[in-house]
Amino acid sequence: MRRLLVANRGEIAVRIIRAARDLGIETVAVYSAADRGARHTTLADRAVCIGPPPAPASYLRHDLLLQVAEATGCDAVHPGYGFLSEDASFAAGVADHGLTFVGPPARAIEQMGDKAIARKVVAGADVPVVPGSDGVVADVGEALRFAADAGYPVLLKARSGGGGRGMRVAKDAAELERSFPLSRQEAGATFGDDGVYVERYLPRVRHVEVQVLADHHGRVGQLGERDCSLQRRHQKLLEEAPSPALDDRQREELCAAAVRAARAVGYASAGTVEFLLDLDSARFFFIEMNTRIQVEHPVTEMLTGVDLVAWQLRIAAGEPLTLDRVPARGHAIEFRINAEDWTQGFRPSPGTLSAFQPPAGPGVRVDTHSFAGATVPPHYDSLLAKLIVHGADRDEALRRSRRALDEFHVAGVASTVGLHRWLLEQSEVADGTYTTSYLTERT
Repeated sequence: MRRLLVANRGEIAVRIIRAARDLGIETVAVYSAADRGARHTTLADRAVCIGPPPAPASYLRHDLLLQVAEATGCDAVHPGYGFLSEDASFAAGVADHGLTFVGPPARAIEQMGDKAIARKVVAGADVPVVPGSDGVVADVGEALRFAADAGYPVLLKARSGGGGRGMRVAKDAAELERSFPLSRQEAGATFGDDGVYVERYLPRVRHVEVQVLADHHGRVGQLGERDCSLQRRHQKLLEEAPSPALDDRQREELCAAAVRAARAVGYASAGTVEFLLDLDSARFFFIEMNTRIQVEHPVTEMLTGVDLVAWQLRIAAGEPLTLDRVPARGHAIEFRINAEDWTQGFRPSPGTLSAFQPPAGPGVRVDTHSFAGATVPPHYDSLLAKLIVHGADRDEALRRSRRALDEFHVAGVASTVGLHRWLLEQSEVADGTYTTSYLTERT
């Protein structure tokens, strides 16, 4: 691998460029007109404008990205997260053009991207799944019949979903009848696929995911779990590891199930297998697999010292995986710093950063593309930075997090720094007893 097209923007593009440079790989960045002069364009060896600000006219254009890759002599493409990272047709197109896709095979993306198929694939590998419909339900009548047998509440989920889009809880038949067309409508508008399926809703759960790495030689390894339960409307805001909710037996079983799931789909590259831990039964259930690098991957990197993006590049280049069960040291927490006004319903806050001063010091890492004077465009995700803090144990990590958040200064746009300061003052967060509904119930 000699030259890499980074088919993304923001902090993940910066992260990929740095990992590639460490490996001696040249990089080509792409940018829309809204991102002219953005940090990732200045760090890459070369940067090419690919269109106007709207993502469908720039970052989501398969044809333009492949044209740039070929014109600049790239031999590989890294999609980052979001945008085209879980687009099986893009992965296949990269391969068809004789380029290396830094990610899993297109078939694995396709199977795991269809949540109904994914359930069947992993269930066949003895991975427990939440009781649900046998694939997509054809109409509201079929959904009602499933709910009558399984019992309420139930959860409607988009087959091609992610990020909570198309997901709705129904507490009774009347609510299910109202929610079904709305869920299909939202799924169709967001993913171009209005297929939905139904699961039994578990009210008291933790969301725990396992980081896996797999190569093209049949080796699959895992690097432990991350707890992603502090969410708002199914959007993760804070992640930590190890999970305060797991004991050693549960952790061992969870990680083993994740490896089985990755093997079942013929996975290669970095990915995460996501589970719900039902606090009432102490059982865990598969919900989905993210076939890409995760926003929260630095949590695992801080615990293990493993560069996950570098391993993505090595695996894509054909190197065998030499990692599995790397010992985790201490405790790590990641805070997503978004340009949002959390006191006003998390309203987006685009604009110009008049000040941006991240914290530093022992055990503190900040992954960002932001700087004073940078523009936060309204067209994309509002992530400004990720603050990742490490401590010898959870107590130290929490104390260091409070110090780091106090040092974090953002001006010119609203940010979620204050939200995270508030969170760390809450007893359920301090003692690690929060659930996925915690933040929704309080904001």
